[in-house]
Amino acid sequence: MRHSSGLLKNYWYAAALSNEVGGKKPTGRVVLGEMIVLYRDAEGRATALSDRCLHRNALLSEGDVFGGCIGCPYHGWTYDSAGRCVNVPSEGPDGKPATDRKLESFPVREQDGLIWVWMGGPGTKPDKDPFPMPYWDAPGWGRYYMKTRFQNGVTHLVENFMDVPHTVFVHKGWFRSRTRKRVRCTVERTDSSVLVTYDQPNDSIGFTNRILNPKNEPMVHTDKFYMPNTTRVDYVFGENTRAFVITSTCTPMSAYETEVYTLISYKLGAFNAIAQFFLPPYTRKVIQQDVEIMEIQGRSLKHHKTPSFQSTPADTLHLYIESLRAYDESGGGDEKPGPTVSEMDFWI
Repeated sequence: MRHSSGLLKNYWYAAALSNEVGGKKPTGRVVLGEMIVLYRDAEGRATALSDRCLHRNALLSEGDVFGGCIGCPYHGWTYDSAGRCVNVPSEGPDGKPATDRKLESFPVREQDGLIWVWMGGPGTKPDKDPFPMPYWDAPGWGRYYMKTRFQNGVTHLVENFMDVPHTVFVHKGWFRSRTRKRVRCTVERTDSSVLVTYDQPNDSIGFTNRILNPKNEPMVHTDKFYMPNTTRVDYVFGENTRAFVITSTCTPMSAYETEVYTLISYKLGAFNAIAQFFLPPYTRKVIQQDVEIMEIQGRSLKHHKTPSFQSTPADTLHLYIESLRAYDESGGGDEKPGPTVSEMDFWI
């Protein structure tokens, strides 16, 4: 998957939450179809290597971490944080190094509570930073992560996370109900993003609106997609006195399996103290509803292999997202989609 993804491999992908990676036991992950082992070296820095011993290909993620190195559970071959084999126990009373044998190592960045891995491949250096997860440790803001496994691909997930029309059906009664109101929005495609602004100041977010917006102030709702795999949904109330932000970065494991790291950020003044109790179960319920509908769509996509989508103007943001991802997936050979702006109406 990694080697057939064109330019999509030349990005940082979230591989784990920071607190999932320690210095005693390794953590196994799959990113773009590659099995990767994560652990912390002797200085506490996160390390990412190919999750296979060079000897007989046993999984290093089932081994142990000691002295900043990782040992294979099968024959004890030991590797340092650069992937060099520093000990082969069977080759001497105290073992013997074989540093000419080297696993692939991956550039790692720890940022905003996540361990990010650069998937560009040997010989390619990161030419950009990981996506900045908004309001991480910002004064006045609360935040928490949710990690969710979806049975669908990245393109369909990011479209779902930004799609308003589905909310009145999939999240009926929890997030938004059908009112037969017209919504006007502006959709802008840049070289690397799709930005949507909705003209619907009287919109609300389910029963939580009484906490998020008790004064019933006008709300500004924006949806943003950033290449290759991240969405940010903002609800800002009044003069930015309160806000609720949902940021999801998607890590493809295979064509139809994706790990999604969602940061919920909120600024609710005095209600921050109680939001930590009621927001997690509420957001988990809403995300679980998306898990179910994405699995339903994913089953159909896997069966039909090359599905044909029929679209209306309400799907403009979907078409813009698909155009950017398709260009990178193709390796960038065709003409790159240019910046454009569209305005449209739809009903919910």
